[in-house]
Amino acid sequence: MAHLIRHKLSNKLTNAAHTVSNKSQAKVSGVFARLGFQAATDEEGVGFAECDDLDYDYRQGMQMDVLQGEDEGGQVEGELDGDSHYQRDGTGHAPVLKTGGSLDEEKPKITTWEAGWNVTNAIQGMFVLGLPYAILHGGYLGLFLIIFAAVVCCYTGKILIACLYEEDEDGRQVRVRDSYVDIANACCAPRFPALGGHVVNVAQIIELVMTCILYVVVSGNLMVNSFPGFPVSQKAWSVVATVALLPCAFLKNLKAVSKFSLLCTLAHFVINVLVIAYCLSRARDWAWDKVKFYIDVKKFPISIGIIVFSYTSQIFLPSLEGNMSKPSEFHCMMDWTHISACVLKGLFALVAYLTWADATKEVITDNLPSTIRAVVNIFLVSKALLSYPLPFFAAVEVLEKSFFQDGGRAMFPDCYGPTGQLKSWGLGLRIALVVFTLLMAVFVPHFALLMGLTGSLTGAGLCFLLPSLFHLKLQWRKLLWHHVFFDVAIFVIGGICAISGFIHSVEGLIEAYTYDLHD
Repeated sequence: MAHLIRHKLSNKLTNAAHTVSNKSQAKVSGVFARLGFQAATDEEGVGFAECDDLDYDYRQGMQMDVLQGEDEGGQVEGELDGDSHYQRDGTGHAPVLKTGGSLDEEKPKITTWEAGWNVTNAIQGMFVLGLPYAILHGGYLGLFLIIFAAVVCCYTGKILIACLYEEDEDGRQVRVRDSYVDIANACCAPRFPALGGHVVNVAQIIELVMTCILYVVVSGNLMVNSFPGFPVSQKAWSVVATVALLPCAFLKNLKAVSKFSLLCTLAHFVINVLVIAYCLSRARDWAWDKVKFYIDVKKFPISIGIIVFSYTSQIFLPSLEGNMSKPSEFHCMMDWTHISACVLKGLFALVAYLTWADATKEVITDNLPSTIRAVVNIFLVSKALLSYPLPFFAAVEVLEKSFFQDGGRAMFPDCYGPTGQLKSWGLGLRIALVVFTLLMAVFVPHFALLMGLTGSLTGAGLCFLLPSLFHLKLQWRKLLWHHVFFDVAIFVIGGICAISGFIHSVEGLIEAYTYDLHD
């Protein structure tokens, strides 16, 4: 009997000692977390060992609630931005999805081929029409830059996805973040937990709106060159295109638009084949002597922005990877999509430039004979108008979540009614955004300069600067020396290209207005 009593007392004393030790280590861990360190403690190891069931959900990419109470059954007071925090035992509240859905709801997954198709659509779209113009000012260095940009964008896409994951105690990779904004917030925590997300949101809005503007600009440019005999200017054609785009303001989802996505992509592929076929028919007259290593110092930085902008896909990669049925195949998918894009872009740009040499225009289809130019350009205008709703709707979503929703913390009231119906003033704001893209297209009708400006301003930031910076910040403890070297080199080179491209694009726009130059 005495032995049994001593045994119980010993167990109680041991449990009390472990409890005090765990609480002390938890407090120390909290201090280190506030200082920005992510070192694991023994208490975190105990937490991982005691929540196998929760860890299964965690491995599926779900974010756990923060358990603020120190005893069992504590209440969840809030969720921190950035890194995910887990419940320390299995008795707390069930995990809550960020989207507000239930755990029983499972989003349909996409295959690796479908993910690759989406990436291909992003990096081999209409903006390849400006690549021959980049060869005009860069020669062989422009071709090298097309290859270099493909390699760098593929690498930064991979390291951006790596920032979504952290290792648990067993060395397994678990997804603790969901988006580009989450990564940015994690890097700025704990001092400025929302600053990074605001920066990324602003960059995304600028790039998406500029993409919409470019679609209006290229529509006006293609139409005025398709029917040069019509007494209608490029600005007037842009107005006509915008009138056709006004129904975009009524979009609630992209279900209707997505039906045309495959058809538009196939049409664009056919157009590229027709352009290349015409160029091959003139192979005997190709001007190989015009392709040199000499570069136009003033114009080439603009070409850098054009090439970088044609590869931008980092904005939606976190969402894409999270919806893949086999996320482990993401790296392979990125490799073959960027290799194929590099080959096709390089061949298209080189063959088109060899055909027209110094007469190469900003939109290469403008160089085609009038007999086939009108047909090709009408197809391209149709594709541009059907592509416009995608970046427009994405920009509207970002603006609404940032300024009109945001869980009650937004600057303005919600633009949707209790039944989910869009309010009249919310519809007015959408129409104003469409009109804004028209005004920009009318007053800045320079396709290549706008494309170079956007690529230098936001494309380089989202594709080069931020991914490498985030990778260094979040994965520093696991990086080898060559990873650090690559990240630092990409950040430095990307910064130089972004600054020089931005300056020369602005100078080009000023020159175009000063001397009344036209595309």
